[in-house]
Amino acid sequence: MIVFASVLRPCTRATHDARRSTLTTTNPTPTTTVTKVWHPNISSASGAICLDVLKDQWSPALTIKTALLSLQALLSTPEPNDPQDAVVAKQYLTDKSDFDRTAKQWTELYAHQDQAVGMKQKVKKFIDMGFDEARVLDVLSAAGGDEAKAMEELLK
Repeated sequence: MIVFASVLRPCTRATHDARRSTLTTTNPTPTTTVTKVWHPNISSASGAICLDVLKDQWSPALTIKTALLSLQALLSTPEPNDPQDAVVAKQYLTDKSDFDRTAKQWTELYAHQDQAVGMKQKVKKFIDMGFDEARVLDVLSAAGGDEAKAMEELLK
């Protein structure tokens, strides 16, 4: 599983208010994955994401939660006919079992590294996103250190 909070890295031109969960920019926020992902709509080289709400369907009213839900949907349902990575898309379309095997290997190799991050580093990530430290500590503790569950709770 990929933890969205540790995967997404907003461009420094964008700012957000965690209390309202809205991105405050009139232009799309360039977003990439930090964790390497084997997926037709994510560049295996740069981490660039091919997702309409992060590009041509951008709206200043878009919330972080909406963007993350859109990314979650894309990860679950790839669009190989509109790829960011043509090599991965070709493998997905022509040899799905090999694609699944490669995606699993990349998950084990790259995404599991994120789980080794200590609690201090997890807390720092959330504070850097604008969340209150005391709330982050409470929510992360209640979530057993699970960043995805913590993010979901913090965005409520």
